[in-house]
Amino acid sequence: MKSASTRVNVLGVGVNPTTMSETLVLIDRHLGANEAGYICVTGVHGIMEAQKSPDLKNVINGSLTTIPDGRPTVWVGWLGGFRQMQQVTGPNLMLQLCARSVEKRYTHFFYGGGPGIADELKQALQARFPGLKVVGTYTPPFRSLSGAEECELISQVARLKPDLFWVGLSTPKQERFMAEFLHKLDTKLMLGVGAAFDIHTGRIADAPEWLKKTGMQWLHRLLQDPKRLWKRYLTNNPRFLYLITMQLLRIQQYELTANTTIVVR
Repeated sequence: MKSASTRVNVLGVGVNPTTMSETLVLIDRHLGANEAGYICVTGVHGIMEAQKSPDLKNVINGSLTTIPDGRPTVWVGWLGGFRQMQQVTGPNLMLQLCARSVEKRYTHFFYGGGPGIADELKQALQARFPGLKVVGTYTPPFRSLSGAEECELISQVARLKPDLFWVGLSTPKQERFMAEFLHKLDTKLMLGVGAAFDIHTGRIADAPEWLKKTGMQWLHRLLQDPKRLWKRYLTNNPRFLYLITMQLLRIQQYELTANTTIVVR
Protein backbone atom coordinates (compact mmCIF):
# COMPACT_ATOMS: atom_id res chain seq x y z
CA MET A 1 0.00 0.00 0.00
CA LYS A 2 1.52 3.28 -1.09
CA SER A 3 1.79 6.29 1.24
CA ALA A 4 3.12 9.82 0.91
CA SER A 5 6.60 10.21 2.41
CA THR A 6 6.20 13.27 4.63
CA ARG A 7 3.38 13.67 7.13
CA VAL A 8 2.62 15.78 10.14
CA ASN A 9 2.22 13.65 13.25
CA VAL A 10 -1.11 14.57 14.85
CA LEU A 11 -1.51 12.22 17.83
CA GLY A 12 0.04 9.40 15.82
CA VAL A 13 -2.06 10.06 12.71
CA GLY A 14 -0.03 11.17 9.70
CA VAL A 15 -1.62 14.12 7.90
CA ASN A 16 0.04 15.33 4.71
CA PRO A 17 1.13 19.01 4.76
CA THR A 18 -0.46 19.61 1.39
CA THR A 19 -2.56 22.08 -0.60
CA MET A 20 -5.49 21.59 -2.96
CA SER A 21 -3.30 22.05 -6.03
CA GLU A 22 -0.69 19.59 -4.75
CA THR A 23 -3.42 17.06 -3.96
CA LEU A 24 -4.84 17.34 -7.48
CA VAL A 25 -1.39 16.85 -9.02
CA LEU A 26 -0.83 13.79 -6.82
CA ILE A 27 -4.16 12.34 -7.95
CA ASP A 28 -3.36 12.94 -11.62
CA ARG A 29 -0.01 11.23 -11.18
CA HIS A 30 -1.57 8.29 -9.34
CA LEU A 31 -4.27 7.75 -11.95
CA GLY A 32 -1.65 7.84 -14.67
CA ALA A 33 0.37 5.17 -12.88
CA ASN A 34 -2.62 2.79 -12.92
CA GLU A 35 -2.18 1.74 -9.28
CA ALA A 36 -4.72 1.15 -6.52
CA GLY A 37 -4.89 3.54 -3.58
CA TYR A 38 -7.21 5.44 -1.28
CA ILE A 39 -7.36 8.95 0.14
CA CYS A 40 -8.46 9.76 3.68
CA VAL A 41 -10.04 13.13 4.42
CA THR A 42 -9.23 13.57 8.09
CA GLY A 43 -10.03 16.17 10.74
CA VAL A 44 -10.32 16.10 14.51
CA HIS A 45 -13.10 13.50 14.48
CA GLY A 46 -11.04 10.99 12.52
CA ILE A 47 -7.96 11.61 14.63
CA MET A 48 -9.89 11.06 17.84
CA GLU A 49 -11.54 7.91 16.48
CA ALA A 50 -8.04 6.63 15.70
CA GLN A 51 -7.07 7.07 19.36
CA LYS A 52 -9.57 4.33 20.19
CA SER A 53 -8.40 1.92 17.50
CA PRO A 54 -4.83 1.10 16.45
CA ASP A 55 -6.29 -0.67 13.40
CA LEU A 56 -8.04 2.50 12.25
CA LYS A 57 -4.86 4.49 12.82
CA ASN A 58 -3.00 2.01 10.60
CA VAL A 59 -5.67 2.34 7.92
CA ILE A 60 -5.40 6.14 7.84
CA ASN A 61 -1.61 6.03 7.87
CA GLY A 62 -1.62 3.53 5.02
CA SER A 63 -3.41 5.87 2.62
CA LEU A 64 -2.02 7.28 -0.59
CA THR A 65 -2.43 10.63 1.13
CA THR A 66 -4.35 11.87 4.16
CA ILE A 67 -5.53 15.40 3.55
CA PRO A 68 -6.17 18.01 6.28
CA ASP A 69 -9.94 18.31 6.34
CA GLY A 70 -9.96 20.16 9.67
CA ARG A 71 -8.37 23.52 10.45
CA PRO A 72 -6.73 22.31 13.70
CA THR A 73 -4.65 19.80 11.73
CA VAL A 74 -3.42 22.69 9.57
CA TRP A 75 -2.42 24.67 12.66
CA VAL A 76 -0.40 21.71 13.93
CA GLY A 77 1.34 21.57 10.54
CA TRP A 78 2.12 25.30 10.71
CA LEU A 79 3.67 24.82 14.14
CA GLY A 80 5.82 22.08 12.59
CA GLY A 81 7.17 24.49 9.97
CA PHE A 82 4.80 23.67 7.09
CA ARG A 83 3.42 27.17 6.55
CA GLN A 84 2.19 26.31 3.04
CA MET A 85 -0.19 23.65 4.40
CA GLN A 86 -3.85 24.33 3.58
CA GLN A 87 -7.18 22.90 4.63
CA VAL A 88 -8.45 20.57 1.88
CA THR A 89 -12.03 19.54 2.59
CA GLY A 90 -13.79 16.55 1.06
CA PRO A 91 -16.65 18.57 -0.51
CA ASN A 92 -14.21 21.02 -2.11
CA LEU A 93 -11.96 18.23 -3.36
CA MET A 94 -14.97 16.54 -4.97
CA LEU A 95 -15.89 19.72 -6.85
CA GLN A 96 -12.33 20.34 -7.99
CA LEU A 97 -11.94 16.76 -9.24
CA CYS A 98 -15.30 16.81 -11.02
CA ALA A 99 -14.33 19.99 -12.86
CA ARG A 100 -10.95 18.47 -13.73
CA SER A 101 -12.55 15.22 -14.87
CA VAL A 102 -14.53 16.82 -17.71
CA GLU A 103 -11.28 17.67 -19.48
CA LYS A 104 -9.30 14.61 -18.41
CA ARG A 105 -12.24 12.23 -18.90
CA TYR A 106 -11.95 10.59 -15.50
CA THR A 107 -14.92 8.38 -14.62
CA HIS A 108 -16.69 8.33 -11.26
CA PHE A 109 -18.62 5.92 -9.05
CA PHE A 110 -20.61 7.04 -5.97
CA TYR A 111 -20.96 4.60 -3.06
CA GLY A 112 -22.83 5.51 0.10
CA GLY A 113 -25.50 7.79 1.49
CA GLY A 114 -29.09 6.96 2.30
CA PRO A 115 -31.61 5.66 -0.24
CA GLY A 116 -31.47 7.66 -3.44
CA ILE A 117 -28.70 10.03 -2.36
CA ALA A 118 -25.98 8.60 -4.63
CA ASP A 119 -28.30 8.93 -7.63
CA GLU A 120 -29.21 12.49 -6.64
CA LEU A 121 -25.52 13.29 -6.29
CA LYS A 122 -24.91 11.99 -9.80
CA GLN A 123 -27.66 14.20 -11.19
CA ALA A 124 -26.54 17.28 -9.25
CA LEU A 125 -22.90 17.04 -10.26
CA GLN A 126 -23.62 16.22 -13.90
CA ALA A 127 -25.88 19.28 -14.04
CA ARG A 128 -23.12 21.40 -12.50
CA PHE A 129 -20.36 19.91 -14.67
CA PRO A 130 -21.75 19.06 -18.15
CA GLY A 131 -19.84 16.14 -19.62
CA LEU A 132 -19.00 14.60 -16.24
CA LYS A 133 -18.97 10.80 -16.53
CA VAL A 134 -20.59 9.07 -13.55
CA VAL A 135 -20.65 5.42 -14.53
CA GLY A 136 -22.35 3.97 -11.47
CA THR A 137 -23.86 4.38 -8.01
CA TYR A 138 -24.52 2.02 -5.11
CA THR A 139 -26.51 2.57 -1.92
CA PRO A 140 -25.29 0.13 0.76
CA PRO A 141 -27.37 -1.03 3.73
CA PHE A 142 -26.67 0.34 7.21
CA ARG A 143 -24.68 -2.79 8.06
CA SER A 144 -21.85 -4.80 6.59
CA LEU A 145 -22.48 -6.11 3.10
CA SER A 146 -23.70 -9.68 2.87
CA GLY A 147 -21.76 -12.13 0.74
CA ALA A 148 -24.24 -11.73 -2.11
CA GLU A 149 -24.17 -7.92 -1.87
CA GLU A 150 -20.39 -7.87 -1.86
CA CYS A 151 -20.28 -10.05 -4.98
CA GLU A 152 -22.83 -7.77 -6.65
CA LEU A 153 -20.73 -4.68 -5.90
CA ILE A 154 -17.48 -6.30 -7.03
CA SER A 155 -19.12 -7.45 -10.27
CA GLN A 156 -20.63 -4.04 -10.96
CA VAL A 157 -17.34 -2.20 -10.40
CA ALA A 158 -15.41 -4.77 -12.45
CA ARG A 159 -17.75 -4.10 -15.36
CA LEU A 160 -17.55 -0.30 -15.08
CA LYS A 161 -13.89 0.17 -14.01
CA PRO A 162 -14.27 3.71 -12.62
CA ASP A 163 -11.19 5.84 -12.15
CA LEU A 164 -12.52 7.47 -8.98
CA PHE A 165 -14.62 5.60 -6.42
CA TRP A 166 -16.20 8.02 -3.93
CA VAL A 167 -17.21 6.66 -0.52
CA GLY A 168 -19.71 8.57 1.61
CA LEU A 169 -20.15 6.50 4.77
CA SER A 170 -18.77 8.86 7.46
CA THR A 171 -15.75 8.15 9.65
CA PRO A 172 -14.61 5.52 10.62
CA LYS A 173 -16.80 3.30 8.41
CA GLN A 174 -15.54 4.77 5.14
CA GLU A 175 -11.86 4.37 6.03
CA ARG A 176 -12.35 0.75 7.06
CA PHE A 177 -14.36 0.08 3.90
CA MET A 178 -11.64 1.51 1.64
CA ALA A 179 -8.90 -0.53 3.28
CA GLU A 180 -10.96 -3.72 3.07
CA PHE A 181 -12.10 -3.26 -0.54
CA LEU A 182 -9.03 -1.60 -2.03
CA HIS A 183 -7.90 -4.76 -3.81
CA LYS A 184 -11.38 -6.22 -4.29
CA LEU A 185 -12.71 -3.44 -6.50
CA ASP A 186 -11.43 -2.72 -10.01
CA THR A 187 -10.90 1.00 -9.49
CA LYS A 188 -7.80 3.18 -9.35
CA LEU A 189 -8.53 5.52 -6.46
CA MET A 190 -10.99 5.47 -3.56
CA LEU A 191 -11.82 8.68 -1.70
CA GLY A 192 -13.66 8.81 1.63
CA VAL A 193 -15.51 12.12 1.73
CA GLY A 194 -18.27 11.63 4.32
CA ALA A 195 -20.65 14.60 4.37
CA ALA A 196 -19.86 15.63 0.78
CA PHE A 197 -22.74 13.46 -0.46
CA ASP A 198 -25.24 15.33 1.74
CA ILE A 199 -23.71 18.75 1.05
CA HIS A 200 -23.79 18.44 -2.73
CA THR A 201 -27.37 17.14 -2.72
CA GLY A 202 -28.51 20.03 -0.52
CA ARG A 203 -29.33 18.02 2.60
CA ILE A 204 -26.90 20.00 4.71
CA ALA A 205 -25.18 23.31 4.10
CA ASP A 206 -21.42 23.60 3.87
CA ALA A 207 -19.75 26.11 6.17
CA PRO A 208 -18.61 29.38 4.56
CA GLU A 209 -14.90 29.67 3.89
CA TRP A 210 -14.38 32.42 6.48
CA LEU A 211 -15.84 30.17 9.19
CA LYS A 212 -13.62 27.26 8.15
CA LYS A 213 -10.56 29.49 8.59
CA THR A 214 -11.52 30.18 12.21
CA GLY A 215 -11.61 26.47 13.04
CA MET A 216 -15.33 26.69 13.87
CA GLN A 217 -16.63 24.57 11.00
CA TRP A 218 -17.66 21.99 13.59
CA LEU A 219 -20.12 24.46 15.17
CA HIS A 220 -21.81 25.01 11.80
CA ARG A 221 -22.31 21.24 11.49
CA LEU A 222 -23.44 20.89 15.10
CA LEU A 223 -26.16 23.50 14.74
CA GLN A 224 -27.59 21.63 11.74
CA ASP A 225 -27.72 18.21 13.43
CA PRO A 226 -27.35 18.64 17.21
CA LYS A 227 -29.01 15.37 18.25
CA ARG A 228 -26.51 13.28 16.30
CA LEU A 229 -23.36 15.38 16.62
CA TRP A 230 -23.39 16.99 20.08
CA LYS A 231 -21.56 14.13 21.77
CA ARG A 232 -18.96 13.90 19.01
CA TYR A 233 -17.95 17.54 19.13
CA LEU A 234 -18.43 18.35 22.81
CA THR A 235 -16.32 15.39 23.92
CA ASN A 236 -13.81 15.05 21.08
CA ASN A 237 -12.84 18.71 20.73
CA PRO A 238 -11.77 19.40 24.35
CA ARG A 239 -9.95 16.06 24.53
CA PHE A 240 -8.16 16.76 21.25
CA LEU A 241 -7.07 20.16 22.53
CA TYR A 242 -5.68 18.60 25.70
CA LEU A 243 -3.86 15.75 23.92
CA ILE A 244 -2.34 17.89 21.17
CA THR A 245 -1.11 20.37 23.80
CA MET A 246 0.60 17.50 25.61
CA GLN A 247 2.17 16.39 22.32
CA LEU A 248 3.38 19.83 21.31
CA LEU A 249 4.87 20.38 24.77
CA ARG A 250 6.63 17.00 24.36
CA ILE A 251 4.99 15.66 27.49
CA GLN A 252 3.39 12.86 25.47
CA GLN A 253 4.90 11.35 22.31
CA TYR A 254 3.16 9.44 19.54
CA GLU A 255 4.66 7.17 16.91
CA LEU A 256 3.45 7.01 13.34
CA THR A 257 2.70 3.58 11.99
CA ALA A 258 3.19 2.60 8.33
CA ASN A 259 5.79 4.17 6.02
CA THR A 260 5.56 7.84 7.05
CA THR A 261 8.00 10.50 8.19
CA ILE A 262 7.48 12.05 11.61
CA VAL A 263 7.78 15.83 11.46
CA VAL A 264 6.05 16.88 14.71
CA ARG A 265 6.66 14.78 17.81
